[in-house]
Amino acid sequence: MSPIVLTAIIIAAIVVLFISNRLPVVVVALLTPLALWAVGVLDINQAMAGFGDPAVIFIATLFIVSVGLEVTGVTAWAGQLLIRFAGEQSRTRLLVLTMSLVAGLTALISVNGAVAALLPVVVVIAVRLKRFSSQLLIPLVFAAHAGSKLALTGSPVNVLVSEAAGDAGVGTFGFFEFALAGVPLLIGSMAIIIFFGERLLPHRNGATMPADFSRHARTLVEQYGLASGVHLLRVRATSQFIGADPKTFVLPSGSGVQLVAIQEGSTAQPLHRRAIAEGDHLLIRGEAEAAAVLAADTHLAFRDEQDSGGGEKTLFNERSGLAEVVIPPRSGLIGQSVFPGMLTESGDLIILAVHRTGTEITAEDPAASGGEVTLQAGDTLLLQGTWKALDTHLNDPDVLVVSSPDLVRRQAVPMGPGARQAIVILLAMVVVLATGVVPPVVAGLLAAGAVILCGILNVEQSFRAINWTTVILVGAMMPLSTAMVETGAAKLIAETLVYVLGGAGPLALLAGLFVLTAILGQLISNTATALIIIPIGVAAAASMGISPRPVLMSTSVAAAAAFLTPIATATNLMVMGPGGYNFGDYWKLGLPLLGWFFIISVFYVPLIWHF
Repeated sequence: MSPIVLTAIIIAAIVVLFISNRLPVVVVALLTPLALWAVGVLDINQAMAGFGDPAVIFIATLFIVSVGLEVTGVTAWAGQLLIRFAGEQSRTRLLVLTMSLVAGLTALISVNGAVAALLPVVVVIAVRLKRFSSQLLIPLVFAAHAGSKLALTGSPVNVLVSEAAGDAGVGTFGFFEFALAGVPLLIGSMAIIIFFGERLLPHRNGATMPADFSRHARTLVEQYGLASGVHLLRVRATSQFIGADPKTFVLPSGSGVQLVAIQEGSTAQPLHRRAIAEGDHLLIRGEAEAAAVLAADTHLAFRDEQDSGGGEKTLFNERSGLAEVVIPPRSGLIGQSVFPGMLTESGDLIILAVHRTGTEITAEDPAASGGEVTLQAGDTLLLQGTWKALDTHLNDPDVLVVSSPDLVRRQAVPMGPGARQAIVILLAMVVVLATGVVPPVVAGLLAAGAVILCGILNVEQSFRAINWTTVILVGAMMPLSTAMVETGAAKLIAETLVYVLGGAGPLALLAGLFVLTAILGQLISNTATALIIIPIGVAAAASMGISPRPVLMSTSVAAAAAFLTPIATATNLMVMGPGGYNFGDYWKLGLPLLGWFFIISVFYVPLIWHF
């Protein structure tokens, strides 16, 4: 059996397996290079070469940068701006701002990263504005598909077609060169969604909606009686408390306030030094008047000069946060004594309050003795500490965390620690990619390394940030493209296309490639589709004696037109649950968008990139 026939059989089997969804896409992808090696189409080095390809490494680095923006609260900040400027009444304004935001973010960190970052934000917007999530989430994803053509980093497909253009000897595409096609794609897509989306999309919500953590801090401080009377006072250089031992420190008698904790000024962690120093903070509870008198008498300053005693901002900010934990049955903490203001065993977290069956336990409570509380199963503790301490110390099996501090911080703390560094890293990466001073993979590795060195993510978190399904899919499917070129299959298909459509001119070739790409792209990954179509398009261009640049850009646009099914892309599937969509909800709005992408791909692209 000829290598071309063997390659065709493997491609057919891959498509069937992708459509049937009997096996995970990663398994199908990994079977592809193994099958090509097993039947002798490729040697082992060729079959495994995709996993070491620079494009695969570059795509992995984009996920790290994307999650870096999310964990530092940059995307939360963008979401808050979206709500502020969109207002509550105008559907058009909300859609325009949402689609513009996701398109811009997609251009920088790829479709998967942008949709994953903004999905919870948009769902929360739907909840707050009392709108159906189904009216917002498909527009979010479809606008991201259009936005993926605004820059090189918008999609793995962009990287692949750019490298293919370089390999064909016609030069890679510039970083923002994709925007020449992406801008009209986005404008047309937004117009179609605004004018027809409300009628073509269902009016429903998902069965399970993500929690809204935007008011989480306010809820906790109110529930635990900390909504007022909590102050953070900074120790001045002239304060009498300078040099005092924090272990034996007490406030002056008759001050009318209660000391909760002493925090290190630079880190907001509980103070472990032997002496209080200038810049450290005293966390106190009491009336504002009493706190002001104490501050004046002992040379302390309110950390926030506009401090009103509101516990929300004092306890929950960019440096530190709150976490609620429950004592489960058989916990090792049952029977231990704790009290408000006590440090946990690690010394990094402060116990602010204890609740039993919804009631705060005080020193006068029968359950307490001398201000101490003997813990029972079902008690809840409110803990305060730096975000890093909360992330590190709440994996203890002796407590159950009610809401993950990491999820709370991502949604409720805009522009948190590391946000400025994350933005600088992103902008630097974009500048380096746009100027082309180094290859894209080098720019991506430098950006990912900077995220780790700046402490935004550690190495383990960086590994978890990478969407390994996408990375493995791209690396495992690349040998299929090699096989099509090596065996002559790409040339044969290209010659057939040229024979059938060549007489009608290059526009007919673009139309044929668009139809082939669009059909496959609704059934299997658009990245996998591009890896199949790219060598065919390059070979067809060579056979017709035309430049491969318009063919490759047209293929890139066609690969982004994955609108008709939820299985077309990971992001289509990502919104299916939160949007309450059925399989048939996608094609109704997807068809007119597919038509617009066809017009741009076949008739507009050749006007910019000439044959």
